[in-house]
Amino acid sequence: MSKYPSYWPKAIKILSKKDKVLKKLIIKYNDKFLTTRKDIFYSLCKSVIGQQLSIFSASAVFNRFQKKVGKIKPTQVAKLSISQIKSCGMTKQKAKGIKELAIKMIRKEFDPKLIKNMNDEEAIQYLSSLRQIGRWSAEMILLFTYNRSNIWPLQDIGLLRAISNNYKKKYFPPKSFLNKLYKKFTPYCSVATWYLWRSIDDEPIQY
Repeated sequence: MSKYPSYWPKAIKILSKKDKVLKKLIIKYNDKFLTTRKDIFYSLCKSVIGQQLSIFSASAVFNRFQKKVGKIKPTQVAKLSISQIKSCGMTKQKAKGIKELAIKMIRKEFDPKLIKNMNDEEAIQYLSSLRQIGRWSAEMILLFTYNRSNIWPLQDIGLLRAISNNYKKKYFPPKSFLNKLYKKFTPYCSVATWYLWRSIDDEPIQY
């Protein structure tokens, strides 16, 4: 994994000045930063497996998958049948999604290199064209794999809970308040999101 994104030091200074809640979180959780594996296939597999599962359950399934595959690479995964992938503890739909992703990457029907020239919304639409990848998964890829600076994943339950807890708002927080925070944190919503997640889970999330 690489060090923190180039925008990180500037972002935490600006966010600390703009928002008292974030300032406290930035001071409290100054031990780690957002990083990237720079491995989109690995991250997409982890994202698909983690859908609608607790962190503990997702980790257990992913570990079984990793043990069965060996190296999580498209060529390795493509060798497995859907039944073999499913046997790691996944639904049939998730297994199909991972198998199809491996094949599309081998055939270059899905080309991750194109994403760097897309804006956030274009990239979300491109990623969402894959089986089992919806908006939330696409946003996680942009945040964790590409370290895009301004991802504000409002379908993420953890983020919504963190906002409710830290800003003393009801759950779910009002849309008007979420929009207000988005405007305040732009262009560094990813950094704000990361620190808000830390406030409810001391171990940094990584895809």
